[in-house]
Amino acid sequence: MQVSRLEKLLEFIKNEPEDEFLKYALATEYLRLNDSTKALEYYEDLVNNHPTYVGTYYHLGKLYEALNRKPDAIATYEKGMKIAREKRDNHAFSELQAVYNELTGLYDDDDDELIY
Repeated sequence: MQVSRLEKLLEFIKNEPEDEFLKYALATEYLRLNDSTKALEYYEDLVNNHPTYVGTYYHLGKLYEALNRKPDAIATYEKGMKIAREKRDNHAFSELQAVYNELTGLYDDDDDELIY
């Protein structure tokens, strides 16, 4: 019998319950399995207990968008941009800024140019 990726991750997290990478992997796996409730639990745990794990903010924001929680998505992107800037993670910052600008309407839909 083959052990699923989810089962392996759940076994790993038992031994290292505060491992941020494992929490991120579990959130991503639950999302892949269309279990947005469990994915949300892990992503929210990460931003609350491991706020500098900057990769979380993009995916949590996108999940909030999918759940029609636009204000939560905007706040998540804003917090993620702040942390990415503090960590000098320009790649993460630019990704978060792009989705933030799109969600808040700072880009014109027709030509993807920033509206001044």
